[in-house]
Amino acid sequence: MKLISWNLNGIRAVAGKGLTDILTGMNADVICLQETKASPEQVREALFGFTGYEIYANIGEKKGYSGTAILSRTAPIMVRNGIGMPEHDDQGRVITAEFEKFFVVNTYVPNSGSELARLPYRQTWDSALLSYFKELEQTKPVIWCGDMNVAHKPIDLKNDKANYNKTAGYMQQEIDGMNNYHAADLVDTFRHFYPEVEKYSWWSYRAGAREKNVGWRIDYFMVSKSFIPAVKDAFILNDVHGSDHCPVGIDLF
Repeated sequence: MKLISWNLNGIRAVAGKGLTDILTGMNADVICLQETKASPEQVREALFGFTGYEIYANIGEKKGYSGTAILSRTAPIMVRNGIGMPEHDDQGRVITAEFEKFFVVNTYVPNSGSELARLPYRQTWDSALLSYFKELEQTKPVIWCGDMNVAHKPIDLKNDKANYNKTAGYMQQEIDGMNNYHAADLVDTFRHFYPEVEKYSWWSYRAGAREKNVGWRIDYFMVSKSFIPAVKDAFILNDVHGSDHCPVGIDLF
């Protein structure tokens, strides 16, 4: 079984760049999309011709902003929008699908912003999301994926020293949030398999960052520690274009 996660930075924009052909070529069983910036109806329109998948989408109150979606070859047992906390559920940032042996939680984690104005909210978000995971884990393991908007370790971004405690996505408070997920027995699958590999999933559109590979790894698949034996491999698809992010994924036994 293959699972893919990809921040599209606008599904309708990527639809014009061959999105359905790209997704078909991935041959994944579950595809999680973030920052769709589209209503459920617009998501389905953008995926016209992409057959064989059930399509579920969540969008916030603000049109053209945020948004998440899950595409699945097998209909889930249940699909839920949000985490059950109104203060966090108005932006369409979380969609959960329950399958026989696990939950898939697809998230677009809030960015702290260029002026770090949303850093306190980001901390509140991390705490609330972790509580949600612990609630789910009482039933079955969690597979958590998406754009986490944080580079966890120096190896996860090109210019770590220049960005540390200065740039959204590499503030100590954000790193602490990721540490808390790890301490709660959520495992970063890519680092589990490739502890020393420098590979990125996002590049700024500025100054030819992608061509120079001046990037950040801020897109993850994390799983409940009890589920790690079921994970065969983790990967980052650097060669897939269409967004400022590239897809990431895992293979299950």
